[in-house]
Amino acid sequence: MSKIKQTQKLDEQCKQLRVPAIGEWIVMEADQCASGNISYIQFLERTFGKMLGEKEKKYLEAQIKNAQLPNRHDLAQFDCSLVEGISPIALSQLKELTWVDQSINLIIMGPPGVGKTMLSAGLCHHAIQSGYKAYFRKMDALTTTLIKKDINRSCAIEYRRLLKANLVVIDDIMMIEPDSRKANAFFHFINEIYESASIIITTNKSPSNWVEKLGDEVLTAAILDRILHHSEIINLAGESQRRLSKREGFSLK
Repeated sequence: MSKIKQTQKLDEQCKQLRVPAIGEWIVMEADQCASGNISYIQFLERTFGKMLGEKEKKYLEAQIKNAQLPNRHDLAQFDCSLVEGISPIALSQLKELTWVDQSINLIIMGPPGVGKTMLSAGLCHHAIQSGYKAYFRKMDALTTTLIKKDINRSCAIEYRRLLKANLVVIDDIMMIEPDSRKANAFFHFINEIYESASIIITTNKSPSNWVEKLGDEVLTAAILDRILHHSEIINLAGESQRRLSKREGFSLK
């Protein structure tokens, strides 16, 4: 069999194994091993290592896609000097993710624009890169999923995915219209995950004001009881980063 046909067959086999990117690499590596007197075992070790690396890369890409992160989610870009309420040391401690292992929740509070979403999304992204199952959801999108999960297949799949999470970020908890169905569904969701996963909630109002949007004082109290049982509150303050960046001649996405 000619080398071209061998390469084509190898490419097809790699596609069947769902590692199409390494076909060309194997050919080059085989040539290098042949000229470098590398054993078959060493060649196989390198090949399997490459295959595992490609599979891990694809898995990470899929996890990041499923997380539905906003555009700005690089924690390295979060500048503690621009806000009050979180120091570089505190941020480093959060990046250790021991709070996720202990199912501790974070309430990130502050006025619009100070970086609540960026911080929460950055922690979510960092958790994914560290091997955790983590998801970022806007409050309105989450509650829509929760009330439709029994009648909509995609919502049911999404719900089951969230139940298996190590970390769920709920962004802008105050950005919904008062709705008893959504409040009830949200309570049952929190009740399902609060001891098995960490929850990050971003909000521009203190928890005592959440009843304004959840619309049910008893349910709100029950939700708070579960979320605040093991939690840390991060209260951010400072000038809106969106207004600051606009003044400096560029805009944040």
